[in-house]
Amino acid sequence: MAGFFFGRLPDGREVGLYTLTNANGVEVRAITYGAIIVSVRTPDRSGRLADIVLGFDDLDGYLSRSRYFGAVVGRYGNRIANATFSLDGQIYRLAANNGPNHLHGGIKGFDKALWQGEPFARDGTVGVVFKYASPDGEEGYPGRLDASVTYTLTQRNALTVEYRATTDKPTHVNLTQHSYFNLAGEGSGANGQILDHELTIDADRYTPIDEGMIPTGEIAPVDGTPFDFRHPTTIGARIDHDHEQLRRAGGYDHNFVLNEPVSASGLRRAARVVHSESGRTLEVATMEPGMQFYSGNRLTGTAGKRGHSYGPRCGFCLETQHFPDSPNTAHFPSTVLRPGETYHTTTVFTFGVIP
Repeated sequence: MAGFFFGRLPDGREVGLYTLTNANGVEVRAITYGAIIVSVRTPDRSGRLADIVLGFDDLDGYLSRSRYFGAVVGRYGNRIANATFSLDGQIYRLAANNGPNHLHGGIKGFDKALWQGEPFARDGTVGVVFKYASPDGEEGYPGRLDASVTYTLTQRNALTVEYRATTDKPTHVNLTQHSYFNLAGEGSGANGQILDHELTIDADRYTPIDEGMIPTGEIAPVDGTPFDFRHPTTIGARIDHDHEQLRRAGGYDHNFVLNEPVSASGLRRAARVVHSESGRTLEVATMEPGMQFYSGNRLTGTAGKRGHSYGPRCGFCLETQHFPDSPNTAHFPSTVLRPGETYHTTTVFTFGVIP
């Protein structure tokens, strides 16, 4: 399975495309630019295939109109307050690209890097490994970071995303996958929105945010709030409630503190999404302690695939992660990676259908 030509960067470098398919008709396509997942095609209850992730028809869209559609973001997924952290007594100043804060790796994060792709097929699965060497000082981060992300598609319709990284200096690492999903099919559904999707999140707590979208440091219970998705609830059921946290984000854009793993694999049940009209389902399991649920509040009519317009709430993200601003919040799980250690974490997206 060789990579095919997807486009060319302004500096002339080629961007390759890899296609993963299984016997059930599920297809995942990913490119070397940003390790971006450009499409995921899955069947509905009648067997009709549709692309369920937002994106663009060509490379130009990802270069000029990206909202992190489908990308691997890093070195640090989510926000770091004031684009600054202190590590081992030294202060590091990062690129500020979200007001005064640092978001998703900075101005030129991993979503804008050209990765090297290497496909494989083994034990009934197909996949591709993307590798990127981030130089010391890139976007302000210390140390060279050698990172890889492996996409594996199984015959059980599971897309496994496995991340690894090593460093030559102490640094912070928090990688995640930023696909926007719409199980009706991208650009489809009522007004193209995802408010009718039924969501379950296996989290008793979440991390509230301040006016700048930075966690306050509190770990708050979801009980009695619009953030209680412990039982299946449509995304739109409470999204417009007059709750301070929803007002600050314009909807959901919050980190959920996932409950402890229930299996020896270390994977936590993170989320399940059901779209009753099409019958499509999505389940997420992860080794990460948190997951950012983003309801696409700030999409602004971006021109996407096949002429579709992606307005507010036309896609949702389930970004498995360590918590936002962990480098500046001592009681959050640490994201420090040191020489001699290996950053290793896995998230599994499983696609299904209900009768």
